Amino acid sequence: MASDQIYDVVIVGGGHGGAQAAIALRGVGFQGTVAIVGRETEMPYERPPLSKEYLAQERPFERLYIRPAQYWQEKQVDLLLGRTVTALDAQAHTVTCADGETIGYGRLIWATGGDPRALPVPGGDLAGVHAVRDREDVDAIMSDLGSVANVVIIGGGYIGLEAAAVLAKLGKQVTLLEALPRVLARVAGEDLSAFYQADHRAHGVDLRVGQQVDSLAGVGQVSGVRLDDGTVLPAQMVIVGIGIVPCIEPLAAAGAECGNGVRVDGQCRTSLPDIFAIGDCAAHANAFADGQVIRLESVQNANDMAMIVAKTICGDQAQYAATPWFWSNQYDLKLQTVGLSARHAKAVTRGDPVTRKFSVVYLDPENRVIALDCVNNARDFSHGRRLVELRVGVDPTEIADVSRQLKEWIPIPASAT
Repeated sequence: MASDQIYDVVIVGGGHGGAQAAIALRGVGFQGTVAIVGRETEMPYERPPLSKEYLAQERPFERLYIRPAQYWQEKQVDLLLGRTVTALDAQAHTVTCADGETIGYGRLIWATGGDPRALPVPGGDLAGVHAVRDREDVDAIMSDLGSVANVVIIGGGYIGLEAAAVLAKLGKQVTLLEALPRVLARVAGEDLSAFYQADHRAHGVDLRVGQQVDSLAGVGQVSGVRLDDGTVLPAQMVIVGIGIVPCIEPLAAAGAECGNGVRVDGQCRTSLPDIFAIGDCAAHANAFADGQVIRLESVQNANDMAMIVAKTICGDQAQYAATPWFWSNQYDLKLQTVGLSARHAKAVTRGDPVTRKFSVVYLDPENRVIALDCVNNARDFSHGRRLVELRVGVDPTEIADVSRQLKEWIPIPASAT
């Protein structure tokens, strides 16, 4: 089948990764034709503010665009919006959209991210049950809020906690349910989890951990959340934040090596010729996870992978080795995280959480720094990043001393002595 259009590079996905891939290609001097195929009708926009400033109506949508329309025109990047890629032919170098349109490519960059994981219980499809992934999701939440008094949020990760903070500030009665024994269990240590749990409760959130949802009640419209112990919580709105499912079905059907995401190498190449994958959907061996194959769901990761692909397409043999970092805003708390703490052996707190400015330093069994969580502490985040990159060994007692700056532990290069 002949292609309706052919581009040197086709980017599937109009989020951060897809936008940054196009920006990076032009930034490193790529002169070929480029198109972004996005299923939303909006130009590429920032996602993190959706559960923060946009939901709080503190930042209008127009200020979320990654670049203005003029930029894409000047850089000759075609935005093929409102199109969903449903299949690809790796041999023919084409993708097919839901309407039957085919688009040819020389190189393909898969940057589709993931879809919110659905709540797998009876009633999960009732009206009033929402996710937080794109503008349409959050617009639907905002349009319903006027008739809502009780909100139940299912999931104690970043999305759930950020939504809880905003809705509590908007005067809603918020209940947050987490199935695990603590919030942020997959990304932070126990001390940080305890701090955030206490802070949300102090702001009026009914935060419950170790809670399993049995079903959602309601006829057509959600009216409550039934727990496995029979308790029914009133709810005119339910927000589900229990992770994402990578959007990789066309890649998998075309024969790409997949698992929890699509497998990529150090240059973000998939197992299919001339096809790369970046961002939330890309499973890669990460040095900061001791070589374990993981997916990183962050803007930083999407941007870093996009640059690697752009350089690779232009002949540069760069390898992905970026330091993972993340952030979350809740109430007056700015959390900045660097590194991956999941396999830490020890957590050391710098500062008093009561002051709302402190850091948690995560150490491996040899007392080397592998990650930091910094709350309202940009200086520790800045200096701690280098400690993570170098896996600097420290004395746990000394690193807890806030009278000493973390930069004291940064080794001085031999060339500087």
